[in-house]
Amino acid sequence: MSIKNNRLTTAEYQENFADIHPPFETSDAALTEANRCLFCYDPPCMKSCPTSINVPKFIKQIATENLKGSAHTIFASNIMGAGCSKVCPVEKLCEGACVYNMMHEEPINIARLQRYSTEKAMANKWQLFDRKPSKGKKVAIVGAGPAGLSCAHTLSREGIDVTIYEKEAKGGGLMTYGIAAYKVTPEFCEDEVNYITSIGGIEIKYNQEFGKDVTLEYLQQNYDAVYMAFGVGLARQLDIPGEHLEGVEDAIKFIYELRDNDYSKIAVGDKVAVIGMGMTAIDAATQAKRLGASDVTLVYRRTQAEMPCTQKELDIAKLDGCKITWLASPKEIIGNNGKVSQLVCDVMKLGEPDASGRRSPIVSGETFTIDVDMVIKAAGQMPFQSLVNANNIENNNGKIAVSGKSATKLAKVFAGGDCVNGGKEVVDAVQAGKDGAAAILKTIVSPDYIIESELKPTFNN
Repeated sequence: MSIKNNRLTTAEYQENFADIHPPFETSDAALTEANRCLFCYDPPCMKSCPTSINVPKFIKQIATENLKGSAHTIFASNIMGAGCSKVCPVEKLCEGACVYNMMHEEPINIARLQRYSTEKAMANKWQLFDRKPSKGKKVAIVGAGPAGLSCAHTLSREGIDVTIYEKEAKGGGLMTYGIAAYKVTPEFCEDEVNYITSIGGIEIKYNQEFGKDVTLEYLQQNYDAVYMAFGVGLARQLDIPGEHLEGVEDAIKFIYELRDNDYSKIAVGDKVAVIGMGMTAIDAATQAKRLGASDVTLVYRRTQAEMPCTQKELDIAKLDGCKITWLASPKEIIGNNGKVSQLVCDVMKLGEPDASGRRSPIVSGETFTIDVDMVIKAAGQMPFQSLVNANNIENNNGKIAVSGKSATKLAKVFAGGDCVNGGKEVVDAVQAGKDGAAAILKTIVSPDYIIESELKPTFNN
């Protein structure tokens, strides 16, 4: 067993990392699917979308071949609608709420239709929004991820000049650096960022790390408001012996390396264990398999009933040949010459529900050992607690505390997205950005300020 790169041929890499959710091949296919929609009067699909996209309206617009109108309907609610169509867990959101499910029929392929019109808009560079005249106000945003970009675009549309400070060399946040490449490519993410900023009035300053290259004091002195959207990023540690052996990797770092390099350059073990069962764990496991690992095992301390990932994501891992070990928790990583050789796990049993509502895993007293040469930690991410403490931002174990939806206790400082909620879906971050923009506008322009996204949606074609 060994960790090495270049395990596969170029053709195999290309096949393994091809688009897992291919778009409609023809416009006729999209029209046929759009015309299946019942255009519900009180659509449950729309209610289940965190950004409240008017799903029946945009599908009706596709059905009537009004693609610009369809894209506008989507982007008016979710400026990252193109990316969300690729990465959203739609099976538990819009498509999961489709009325066809109650009739035991295939739900409308909402994500694929959303992708159809939004990608047309991006490819043709349709500028669907006009900026309002400048209001002479400036806002700084920390982080060019989904929350930051959403806030920036909403503010820019309203005539606010926005500067985003981003620590990485590219925008997009976890969309760019933390999601498996077979779902969304770095090239697409760059195109999406460029499309969002093409409205004008948004400047992104890259390689500017908050707390190091730019301070909160500076931002407060030079801008009318500040929006904190720097996400989460610290890998949760296992706190077990052997965790620092060669071959133990953080899942986000493992995915990040693939996003920033050629597939053949990414080293992977022959026998890999992935700790966790969230979306990131699934992405890490499937990525390892697609990079050429012969054996990948997902280790989770609860049962399938409590897993945080969706069934659809789990099915992807299973189809890739990943194994699942339920009711197991890592106890120790054993090494040989400083390198990972075995993973010792406690056999768990479930007790009473904990604060999350899921039954608590309890050590049974039994253990088992599996041979591995790589362990990938995907047990969750922690907030940047030291960063928020250093800036005297009120927080709850590192998660920024807000009143309403985004206001902090610091004057004209707002926050949203993962740095507030601890880590949710991309679509939740987009909505947080909209909420932040609305709160900022009410603070620096007028308490009565209303933006388009706050208006009740209509079902006009």
